[in-house]
Amino acid sequence: MAYERAESVNVLGGVLQPCSQDPLTGFFRNGCCDTSAMDQGNHTVCAIMTAEFLAYSKYVGNDLSTPRPEFMFPGLKPGDQWCLCAGRFQQAHEEGCAPKVRLEATHLRALDAVSLETLAQHAVEPRETPDR
Repeated sequence: MAYERAESVNVLGGVLQPCSQDPLTGFFRNGCCDTSAMDQGNHTVCAIMTAEFLAYSKYVGNDLSTPRPEFMFPGLKPGDQWCLCAGRFQQAHEEGCAPKVRLEATHLRALDAVSLETLAQHAVEPRETPDR
């Protein structure tokens, strides 16, 4: 079934941890970077937004900082955690402006587009992240 969620496993092989409840993130808007076959963008990387990344994302055509109330999207600001498309993360990494990531909250399917080594280069320790 296309809407069925993939198993909630993180890139470390453990149970997928929540990414953010405020703002509420995830393909399913459940606070986790869960995914399914319907998630064509592969929104599986739990990223911590930076001003540099938000500016880059806007420049390449995906404005994440402007609120879009019609989509119940509050707009993101530096420090917010968000389930980012794995391909966009890889692209930002290649351009030198990838945000930090929380590996324990990044879904295993992110590895379809980004290597674990690349994700680990941008990883923060669990204690470094805001309690969301």
